[in-house]
Amino acid sequence: MSDKREVFLSVDVETAGPIPGEFSLLSIGACSIFEPERTFACELKPINQNFDPKALEVSGFSLDQLAEHGLDPVDAMRAFANWISEVAGADGTPVFVGFNAPFDWSFVNYYFLRFTESNPFGFTALDIKALYMGATGCPWADTRSSRIAKRVQPVSKGTHDALCDALYQAELYRLIWSGLVEKTHAPDAGR
Repeated sequence: MSDKREVFLSVDVETAGPIPGEFSLLSIGACSIFEPERTFACELKPINQNFDPKALEVSGFSLDQLAEHGLDPVDAMRAFANWISEVAGADGTPVFVGFNAPFDWSFVNYYFLRFTESNPFGFTALDIKALYMGATGCPWADTRSSRIAKRVQPVSKGTHDALCDALYQAELYRLIWSGLVEKTHAPDAGR
């Protein structure tokens, strides 16, 4: 068992398509789940010109504009790693939390390993959809964000802006977790 405290970080990304390497990571948004005022956001230069038109329609990004104004991927991932280290501190282990975490984590992992050679999150991620399914016993089909939101009543909404969505995910996590804590009466669980 580790003596390090776990620091849960909500991460969301916008991309040019469905898989890393073939398509670019376009933006990263992140916040500390239990200190949501601690945020990180950046937009990245594309690594190629491949794109799925639906992905760009959803995000509203232009590859040409990002090529001109986005951060170089090396600089973006170093800045993200520095923010993670600052928020986690010397005594903390960062935990990647996402909504459909396998998708977001795959891009973050690819970019960390390609451009900085190490991923501060390691090889794991906590998926809010799976957490909700485990907490409620609902079917996988009921883990869509609209169905979860209907049940847990968040104040914020998802917007397809990476930082806004990271903050929204953090709120969903806190609402789901507070229900779990109430069920188990475990003080400070998940902090």
